[in-house]
Amino acid sequence: MSDDQQTNPTVAESIRLGHGVNEDEREQVVEILGKLDNRLRSFRPDAFDLLLSVKERDTPSQRTTLEAWIGGFADLVATSTDERFPAAVAEVRDDLIRQITDHKNRTEPRNNRHLRDTISEHEPEI
Repeated sequence: MSDDQQTNPTVAESIRLGHGVNEDEREQVVEILGKLDNRLRSFRPDAFDLLLSVKERDTPSQRTTLEAWIGGFADLVATSTDERFPAAVAEVRDDLIRQITDHKNRTEPRNNRHLRDTISEHEPEI
């Protein structure tokens, strides 16, 4: 395994299929969730875990959930009530990307005055 693969985790390597999602749907799920790969590149492969599940599949009250456990983040949960499975998976993917982006933006010094001021206080004067 190359260093890039060790430092760049992918959805294919980390997704677990939970209740309501069949193993024969894995390829389709990985393809749809693949856009998450760009957001996950900044994390160590062992720093996150993804779980996709569907409750009440093929009913009007179907609920698709994508849970993410990412080191240093609060647990992230994205849900969709779309009855079309591929559309629901795309919706939870987009919501999870938004949540990760929002969290990273809040914790980066350039977007958080408190962190920016704290870093400035510790920088040597030139």
